[in-house]
Amino acid sequence: MGRVRGVGGIFFKSENPEALRAWYAKHLGIASEGEHGTMFRWDQPESPSKDNFTAWCIFPASTTYFGKSQSSLMVNYVVDDLHAVLDALRKEGVWVDTKVEEYDYGKFGWIMDPDGNRIELWEPLPKKETK
Repeated sequence: MGRVRGVGGIFFKSENPEALRAWYAKHLGIASEGEHGTMFRWDQPESPSKDNFTAWCIFPASTTYFGKSQSSLMVNYVVDDLHAVLDALRKEGVWVDTKVEEYDYGKFGWIMDPDGNRIELWEPLPKKETK
């Protein structure tokens, strides 16, 4: 019998949930329906559903991957154009890490929300055709 099949949601606490909801709506376009949050559809026409996944990983407490964030949580959001999003966020006054990493499966950048939570932004690269 299988156990977990995927991630059903991401939850974290905030000292000022209304202000943080407003920040996410303004800067990342994640509109919240009050305390119930939002639901993301998991269909992507450009790729078969078997290729869509959500990563879930436990890092050691000593990891430096979360940068200067003191939070024990980091969320990864998929974006279509990483550099354009990072540029727009910089112009809006959002803290953006100067580091961008590129791998054969995508580009990664990081920002910080007002509560000090590090956020990873990921632009997946198109799948290479196999012959």
